[in-house]
Amino acid sequence: MRNISKKPFHGYVGQYPQVPLYESMGIDDANVKEKVESMTNILWPEGNKSFCKTIQSFSEQVSELDQTIRRMILESLGLEKYMDEHMNSTSYLLRVMKYKGPETTEKKLGLNSHTDKNIVTILYQNQVEGLELQTKNGEWINIKPSSPHSFIAMIGDSLYAWTNGQLYSPYHRVMMTGIETRYSTGFFSIPKAGYKIEAPEELVDEEHPLLFKPFDHFEFLEFYYTEAGQRAESALKTYCGV
Repeated sequence: MRNISKKPFHGYVGQYPQVPLYESMGIDDANVKEKVESMTNILWPEGNKSFCKTIQSFSEQVSELDQTIRRMILESLGLEKYMDEHMNSTSYLLRVMKYKGPETTEKKLGLNSHTDKNIVTILYQNQVEGLELQTKNGEWINIKPSSPHSFIAMIGDSLYAWTNGQLYSPYHRVMMTGIETRYSTGFFSIPKAGYKIEAPEELVDEEHPLLFKPFDHFEFLEFYYTEAGQRAESALKTYCGV
């Protein structure tokens, strides 16, 4: 409960009647040693070097994976000239998440269906499955990592908008069964406040008309957590769709 943030969904989240199995906390700038130390001292005033070192080391390495993925995306789209601007436009958030086993053989909701609002999400989990993803044709499929060392990367709404719909931001959810607890980490590259998400002119033409007006990620996030944003079929289209 000491894990407080003014940014939506950046601090502690839990004890929601709609998703009673879910609980998580967030660490802003988790790849930056000083920021992790500051957050660690809130939870452990006497310090916790082991926790701090693990979080920062893990986040630093996953941030390199995020940057590799994003470089590959820009290169594949022929947008190398935007590389520096794009790579410098984000910060990172690490969320550590827990889903209690529902102690039943019936599937129970662990986390609601949603799209991520950021740039890229990288997920890592323990051996307990539960992640489901909705394909473009509306089918829900189980996502099973190919090995215990696998990471799952997903595109968020902000990158979907920046690429003018060239990449797909999928709906996903967590469905739980059995007695085992699921633990996972979500590592999110997030546009910095004040940075405008705007599709490059190279990705806009007669065959690919502009889908979204330029927007600030955090202003969009604030809208998403309003009643209108939660009610919308697509918060992004409702907020800034052309």
